Amino acid sequence: MRVESNMALIKAQQVLGALFLFLLSSISAWAQTCNSAMPFTAPDTRYTINSIGTVTDLHTGLMWQQCSAGLSGADCADGVVQSFKWDQALQHVENLNATTGFANYTDWRLPNIKELVSLVEEACDSPAINLNHFPNTTHSKYWSSSPLIGQYTTLAWYVRFYDGYSHNMSRSSDGFVRLVRIDHDLVSLIAN
Repeated sequence: MRVESNMALIKAQQVLGALFLFLLSSISAWAQTCNSAMPFTAPDTRYTINSIGTVTDLHTGLMWQQCSAGLSGADCADGVVQSFKWDQALQHVENLNATTGFANYTDWRLPNIKELVSLVEEACDSPAINLNHFPNTTHSKYWSSSPLIGQYTTLAWYVRFYDGYSHNMSRSSDGFVRLVRIDHDLVSLIAN
């Protein structure tokens, strides 16, 4: 009887957690707020939108998927944002590259924590990202490919785009995904 009760409680917690993530990712009434007295760390001039659903960061040489995984369209409003466990996020990238790729590229990957943090717009929150270039970004946690090193092998790093906070969480938790690749064309242009 006690085991059934505990199992029901665990199932209820999982359902409530999934419902919370869904609601959090779909709330459009939250308006981004920016402090104009602060210098923008990710201004419009730093990015260029490519016609293929990608955004190139002219500062880092990285090409990002403009939309979170599961979303598409010019304003990233088509589809349903997908959440993944950390292992599932890594598998999602492998599957994408092994099949169709995205925007004619098959070298996408989950960003490391430093790359993911580079998207944070420190002057804004709710979400803390440049919405002109990354529209419809959820306020929640996005996975990085960076595992926590040391004795905590069940944890990995994320960025919460509500406020730009980065930390680690259990790899069995749900998080969102935005993939990245090196923009070799830009890097070649800069090198020459």
